[in-house]
Amino acid sequence: MIYLTRLNGQKIMINIDLLEFVEETPDTLITLTTGKKFLVKESSQQIRDEIIRFKRTANIKLKK
Repeated sequence: MIYLTRLNGQKIMINIDLLEFVEETPDTLITLTTGKKFLVKESSQQIRDEIIRFKRTANIKLKK
């Protein structure tokens, strides 16, 4: 999950496995596979970078 910011400043967490579309209209509109939509302050590039960061962190192998 990644943190994003709604236009009113409220922080929300989005499950990246549910992302269907990220559009800039000019505000960034997130559409989930459930049909739910969110307008957020972050750009599509920032969201992409956060998803990559999250996936890299989630895939780190822990040494014993």
